[in-house]
Amino acid sequence: MGLSAAAPLWGPPGLLLAIALHPALSVPPRRDYCVLGAGPAGLQMAYFLQRAGRDYAVFERAPRPGSFFTRYPRHRKLISINKRYTGKANAEFNLRHDWNSLLSHDPRLLFRHYSRAYFPDARDMVRYLGDFADTLGLRVQYNTTIAHVTLDKDRQAWNGHYFILTDQKGQVHQCSVLLVATGLSVPNQVDFPGSEYAEGYESVSVNPEDFIGQNVLILGRGNSAFETAENILGVTNFIHMLSRSRVRLSWATHYVGDLRAINNGLLDTYQLKSLDGLLESDLTDLAILKDSKGKFHVTLKFFLEEASTNQSADSITLPQDDNDNFAMRVPYDRVIRCLGWNFDFSIFNKSLRLNSGNAFGKKYPLIRASYESKGSRGLFILGTASHSVDYRKSAGGFIHGFRYTVRAVHRLLEHRHHSITWPATKLPITQLTSSIVRRVNEASGLYQMFGVLADVILLKENSTAFEYLEEFPIQMLAQLETLTGRKAKHGLFVINMEYGRNFSGPDKDVFFDDRSVGHTEDAWQSNFLHPVIYYYRHLPTEQEVRFRPAHWPLPRPTAIHHIVEDFLTDWTAPIGHILPLRRFLENCLDTDLRSFYAESCFLFALTRQKLPPFCQQGYLRMQGLVSTESLRQHRVESRLLRDYALTGRRLEDSSQQPGDQEPLGSPLVPGPLAQSLDSNKEEL
Repeated sequence: MGLSAAAPLWGPPGLLLAIALHPALSVPPRRDYCVLGAGPAGLQMAYFLQRAGRDYAVFERAPRPGSFFTRYPRHRKLISINKRYTGKANAEFNLRHDWNSLLSHDPRLLFRHYSRAYFPDARDMVRYLGDFADTLGLRVQYNTTIAHVTLDKDRQAWNGHYFILTDQKGQVHQCSVLLVATGLSVPNQVDFPGSEYAEGYESVSVNPEDFIGQNVLILGRGNSAFETAENILGVTNFIHMLSRSRVRLSWATHYVGDLRAINNGLLDTYQLKSLDGLLESDLTDLAILKDSKGKFHVTLKFFLEEASTNQSADSITLPQDDNDNFAMRVPYDRVIRCLGWNFDFSIFNKSLRLNSGNAFGKKYPLIRASYESKGSRGLFILGTASHSVDYRKSAGGFIHGFRYTVRAVHRLLEHRHHSITWPATKLPITQLTSSIVRRVNEASGLYQMFGVLADVILLKENSTAFEYLEEFPIQMLAQLETLTGRKAKHGLFVINMEYGRNFSGPDKDVFFDDRSVGHTEDAWQSNFLHPVIYYYRHLPTEQEVRFRPAHWPLPRPTAIHHIVEDFLTDWTAPIGHILPLRRFLENCLDTDLRSFYAESCFLFALTRQKLPPFCQQGYLRMQGLVSTESLRQHRVESRLLRDYALTGRRLEDSSQQPGDQEPLGSPLVPGPLAQSLDSNKEEL
């Protein structure tokens, strides 16, 4: 009786129960989206996924978000600006100068509420990211370190495989799409004899008292190197900085990742001959030796290779033995390595093919311009680690840039997996000029991710209307229809922000005379950031994008228009900015984009075979602009129109005899209709 009662437990239902209860046999949880890392990029993606109602989870190894900022930068001052005042109330415009806030619908989650400092403290960033995650209720699994990532092929999966994630406890997680936002976390090291003597930026003391009266050699020439030098500049005997390339100043290269002015005090002391100095040499050609007193000497690796292995450090030939004027002939007390960071590939199985194997591939994962891995469909790289797309070109490696590239990735995913087309605003063609003017004057993503994200305007049949798509990855233009679900059958405009092609660079003099362009006819020679509009009759092909002219962000267009640079970055001047833009658009579309009053449309209806679009879409539908007496008087006083009403009254007065009565009816030339007869004046 007991056996018969127990038998069902070992049948199919009992087996399922046993599998469910045994953790080693249980099916791992499967999610649509997995996000690695709860830094700025990971939280930004989590926000978009949550707003869209998607199934997702964020895995974070630390107990709170933003663990990178709990330690870095080592000297705690961020170099991302926190401009709290711009004189404008437009929230989108203000984000152009807010380099720390993430995108959200909650105005309380703007970084300006967390710090008053122009260059904030890193602790404020940690506090901000924590509030961002908590306030929005983002689904983050803290204290979860993903130790290994691999693939499991499955034809039923969205991308033909699932991503299998194993955490430090051995728990397995499955997801259809993997979004990696782990940043760059592995210190970059150059292997040369004696490199083991160098202290790393990640561990060197930040207490200036530890460097009093010392000779210091810093390897590297980025912001971390100069940040370290700035901290000890006033207590050392001298600081020498060694790197294989010349210093790149951000104000010369227009790249925010190059040396910022806040950290460049050592450039002053070098150029003003106050003992500190900069030197250029390939580190792989050098060697560092330690003598019996614990001092460090720089020599050439060539000398080390010639020496016999049993020689002591004190007896190996030094460059000054042959050349007593050798620049680095003094011994150093400390050598500090500040060579930047690399992506951590160690947790990813080789089947994911994230690493290209070349030098650049050791720093960044191998990805497309859509931020998707070239080796694994469905694996996207977000944030700082995605900077290979625009390295040394734009702001994709920094919060004020990648908050927009993360949104672009989300929009691509929404269309690919949920059939939601890329957001677009459909408007009549009469609003084309004003739509472009508004975006180039307000949009933050377009402004910060210049040359990377661009607005795309898709024209409808007969150019009667258009769809406006914001911030599309410019290098994916040939695949726009596939990636967005939108059609580009009748031509398109691409709005991009660009610097002059020969203006930026480490060897350029960006303060030369006549560096600014003020005349409309010279707009194509503008040096500073300015809008450029490309017109294509047909969507460019992948081959055209790939083999575009050198230094062009896009293939050669049917027509191109530069809006002349503006000192205030305010492209609203009626004559200098808007009029040339409108005429360019009119030439491309072979139409009249002006706005007209109702009486003008009435006259056109009597005298023209084809009405301007504004009259077609407005007046004929009883939606035209109606003139008022005050507007008529303003145009007369501005000498835009003759006062035909006054002329008519004068004619009446001159023809009336004394004692005659006032004639019935209207003036000989009715005022409202007469206003339309001056064909030499453009409508406002």
